[in-house]
Amino acid sequence: MSCGKPHDKDCSEVLERMFEFIDNEIHTADKSEIEQHLDECWPCLEKYDLERTVKSLVARSCAEHAPESLRDKVLLRIRQVQVEITETRIVTETD
Repeated sequence: MSCGKPHDKDCSEVLERMFEFIDNEIHTADKSEIEQHLDECWPCLEKYDLERTVKSLVARSCAEHAPESLRDKVLLRIRQVQVEITETRIVTETD
């Protein structure tokens, strides 16, 4: 991906570090270089906007909690499956 213009920071390097940049987990000097690149490179800016939007939607979706009754049903079913697996192993080992 590239706009065809030369940049101080290569598009592949910017895209490789995109999540660090979005999460603000990048050194100040690198952050400035990436910001400059995004100001100059429309395709990378579009990719940045897309990734930031997806991350935001996922974060919002993960903030919701399942109703307590559903959580109880899921935990009960997990326990039932664990018991079934254990019983199957015991039967298989004794045969």
